[in-house]
Amino acid sequence: MADSETDSIKSASGEISREFKTLVDSQDLELIKQSQNLILGRLQDSNAVLSHFNEYSENCFTEVYADFAKNTRVLRSMKSDLDYIFQKLRSLKKKIAATYPDAFPDHSTIEALDQRPDLELPRDS
Repeated sequence: MADSETDSIKSASGEISREFKTLVDSQDLELIKQSQNLILGRLQDSNAVLSHFNEYSENCFTEVYADFAKNTRVLRSMKSDLDYIFQKLRSLKKKIAATYPDAFPDHSTIEALDQRPDLELPRDS
């Protein structure tokens, strides 16, 4: 009985697989396979180009990193120096205004003289 059961299962599965083969056209499958191979080739080419670009970018970055870091330190130092200078100027203006009230016509003039842009905030334009 076991042999007849396995034979019937084999014949049924063979029949099902033949029916599935009739559902799909072999030319359509071949066209899909060609399209997939074409896409795979293009993706491999793109991957090679991107890998080359990444290597080139990394080399360029290593060349300019030292200069960039040095210039960043210089700019931060300049900013702190300018902040200190403007702070001293503000305090001097306040002292002059307190000692000589007629030195500045009114309070709005002092504010107008101390209008430097805040470099930390983004501009609206």
